[in-house]
Amino acid sequence: MDSWVRFSAQSQAKERVFRAAQYACTLLGYTLQKGGAGVELLKMVKQLETHMSLTRKLMRLGNSAEAVEAAKRAVHLSDSVLRLCLTVAHLNKAMYFACDNVLWAGKAGLLPKLDQDKWSQRSFRYYLFALILNLTRDAYEIRLLMEREARSSHGGSNATWTSSPPSPSQENGDLSHPHPSSSSFPVAILPLLSERFGRQFHLLGTVLSSNPPLLLDLLKNACDVFIPLDRLGIYPTGQGFVGACGLASSVLSILTIVHPWLKLKP
Repeated sequence: MDSWVRFSAQSQAKERVFRAAQYACTLLGYTLQKGGAGVELLKMVKQLETHMSLTRKLMRLGNSAEAVEAAKRAVHLSDSVLRLCLTVAHLNKAMYFACDNVLWAGKAGLLPKLDQDKWSQRSFRYYLFALILNLTRDAYEIRLLMEREARSSHGGSNATWTSSPPSPSQENGDLSHPHPSSSSFPVAILPLLSERFGRQFHLLGTVLSSNPPLLLDLLKNACDVFIPLDRLGIYPTGQGFVGACGLASSVLSILTIVHPWLKLKP
């Protein structure tokens, strides 16, 4: 109960709930359309989705200032890569929220002559760039953790390997086995590549399973990135896929609000 009280008291949490409902309507509308539902039902679901979107825009008024403050905090990070990615990502979020506020004013009738398509495309471009930077940050942290895990797991084995004496063929040169021909080289290297990729995937799984905040942030950003890609026409995926991705990322965002330890920091 205490978690629910804290959750409902946050405006961001309420916005996430409306976001989940909006994309659930998107997915539901796509499913009903494929199932041959009536026009009136489809129209009602579409109107509900529009109302959810407009409510979310109203709740995000002023979020630009919060994003700018987050960018100011990110400037002081010691890691240069994280500093660059997070600062620029927050600034893009600030521009995205500003465009979104202008869109809300247009949809609410305060700016009747506003070119809504133009401002919508502009806001999605800022949103896409922010998501790309967030994914870059996730990839950077994964790489650092994988390198750390590889050093900790292979430190002892490397020492054992280097201390082992060389074989006679290594000392005197093994002349009984000729070097592989160029035609057999690709065949010989395939098992080595397969073993290396296997080790990398194992390291990746170990790192992500031991770092739930990083895993959730990666999944959330990976789901979200398909939304602006579809809206901008860069990689059209359809309403059903967009609705599923938006719903999944919204649920993951709600989890990080209900359980703050799941939120990736900084």
